[in-house]
Amino acid sequence: MNAPVNFDTYDVGFDIPAKPGMAEKDIQTPCLILDLDALERNVKKMGDYARAHGMRHRSHGKMHKSVDVQKLQESLGGAVGVCCQKVSEAEVFVRGGIRDVLVSNQVRDAAKIDRLARLPKLGSSIIVCVDDLDNVADLSKAAVRHGTELGVFVEIDCGAGRCGVKTSQDVVAIARAVEAAPGLTFKGIQAYQGAMQHLDSYEARKEKLDAAITQVKDAVQALKSVGITADLVSGGGTGSYYFETGSGVYNELQCGSYAFMDADYGRILDEQGKRIDQGEWENALFILTSVMSHAKPDKAIVDAGLKAQSVDSGLPVIFGRTDVKYIKCSDEHGVVEDPQSALKINEKLRLVPGHCDPTCNVHDWYVGVRNGKVEVVWPVSARGKAY
Repeated sequence: MNAPVNFDTYDVGFDIPAKPGMAEKDIQTPCLILDLDALERNVKKMGDYARAHGMRHRSHGKMHKSVDVQKLQESLGGAVGVCCQKVSEAEVFVRGGIRDVLVSNQVRDAAKIDRLARLPKLGSSIIVCVDDLDNVADLSKAAVRHGTELGVFVEIDCGAGRCGVKTSQDVVAIARAVEAAPGLTFKGIQAYQGAMQHLDSYEARKEKLDAAITQVKDAVQALKSVGITADLVSGGGTGSYYFETGSGVYNELQCGSYAFMDADYGRILDEQGKRIDQGEWENALFILTSVMSHAKPDKAIVDAGLKAQSVDSGLPVIFGRTDVKYIKCSDEHGVVEDPQSALKINEKLRLVPGHCDPTCNVHDWYVGVRNGKVEVVWPVSARGKAY
């Protein structure tokens, strides 16, 4: 279990950007802040949706990398567990008390397989994805060696073009091997269509998912024909969860970004042609940044540059303002277009990051705010756990 943070031993501005009880205006920047009201509404909304539609929701930990956020998703949103992408990430969540963990990725290195096979000893159920028969034998040997059990999903490549098998015959072959392997239990199928999550058009996303759903149904039927049941069919993201829900074959969602939202996801459109950050979900995650220079009358310089965010999906958007615009960045500086010289030195701005996942991974802390005050400070527990 993670030990509670003793804030008395931390210096604000050196160890940590803020302490509980501080005024929001005194938070040290640049840092990540969470609007706790918006976060809680997002989490509850997804939980209510999943329950109303008879779906399990396994929230994706690679987005926030935080044991505290995951516990909120479980307690308030009814999440059944967490998805992780790496063994070290899974270890953080297991040690933090999360009891149902899916490594939604392949694990092939011998040392990593060994660590994975030890995790059930800490009291958590573990599932891992497989797309190669040889991997089955390696996982089985490690589970037998440690006297543990690993669950297995066969991963289908349903359009992302990354990991996963393409044919129903391959799904059946791997599932049979898993059922015959000591220490392993066949749990079902992972079929996550990641390549279409950020397509702006609702219809374009639906077209991609329709093809994926057909592929998954064929695989499930092929398994049934040989007497194998896929208890779980897992997938779905913030840009597609309603398609998987209505598919008649998926029963577990893996949504992550809905809880925080980012500028890239915010641009995609719902069935009515409305941006999903204007009703479906709220922005809850921000990079808090301060104006540090205004030597040029039409430009303000802020302290959130490349080292405070990831810009792989575009520049951040300044939240709640149309009079100023974040236009470029370098290592330590962000340039804000300010044609009316509206911004003042030390004025703070909330930036909606272009891509939340890799942005969160470059920070140590989340500062949770409510009504202008710091309510909680949570570590980014699995920051840097990429192995």
